[in-house]
Amino acid sequence: MAGSGEHIKALVRSHASGDEDSFYAVASQIAARAARQGHNRLASDLKRTIDASRRAPVATKGSVTSLAQPRGDLADLVTASYPSVGLRDLVGPSPLLGQVHRVIAEQRQRHRLQERGFAPAHRLLLEGPPGTGKTLTASVLAHELSLPLLTVRLESLLSKFLGETASKLRTVFDAVESQRAVYLFDEFDALGGDRSGNDVGEARRILNSFLVFLENTGPESLVVAATNHRAILDRALFRRFDLVITYGLPDHEHATAVMQARLGPLAKHVDWQLVIELVDGLSHAELVQAAETAAKQALMRDDEHVTAADLVDALRVRQTASRA
Repeated sequence: MAGSGEHIKALVRSHASGDEDSFYAVASQIAARAARQGHNRLASDLKRTIDASRRAPVATKGSVTSLAQPRGDLADLVTASYPSVGLRDLVGPSPLLGQVHRVIAEQRQRHRLQERGFAPAHRLLLEGPPGTGKTLTASVLAHELSLPLLTVRLESLLSKFLGETASKLRTVFDAVESQRAVYLFDEFDALGGDRSGNDVGEARRILNSFLVFLENTGPESLVVAATNHRAILDRALFRRFDLVITYGLPDHEHATAVMQARLGPLAKHVDWQLVIELVDGLSHAELVQAAETAAKQALMRDDEHVTAADLVDALRVRQTASRA
């Protein structure tokens, strides 16, 4: 690599801070260093890339920096994160995992699909009980596609900006079009609930605005809506999504897989037959919490392996809490 470690660190720092001039200055230094070392083709390619990027329209520049640090109105509406969980962390039935794999595959080949007149799946509705992996799926999509996850603050949209919600939604969807990312509308029923009763004023206008914005989104970003209450969603919503993925409580096989995935080598000697009857009714999140509790108990007594008894105790606590 022609650039030194210091050059690379300087590039990252200038990119993260949004200092475009410094970024290009460091890139030019790398090109010059490549030329001095006799890497003439690399130096020439770098210079052409730098010149072309400087001439690019402003709207295409700095999008990653903007996503890392949302500014202006967008900063009040979204929270940015860069998830580290991948497909290996997502446990579920084969049909559900197949749908997630499909979305990732279509996004990775979106340009090829678009060249032939097809749009990749990019508007997703995730529905199912709390703690079953909906938010985790959004994180997995972001990680696997190397995109930021922008979680929309629905409480701000619906309370802080009461009376301005439709215009704030436009701000979010403008970002959807200009800045590639995964945009998560969590607890979406707060926005998309059926308003066919007496509440037909501002709430209806908000929902109608969302439907229009959603239908007009392009395939560069993913819009993911997650809800615990499919039954109360306005029926007009479902046909606007490219894919509806349904989540449920894990069966015995998947419950075991969830705990094994979280425990890793710590679960090497667990007799799962002694544990399995206690997983009924527990969500993905509750099983992870039980596994973590068992792991901490084992580690605090200086044991390198979790026992079935550790998991039984932890699962009983979760069962009691879930019934409270």
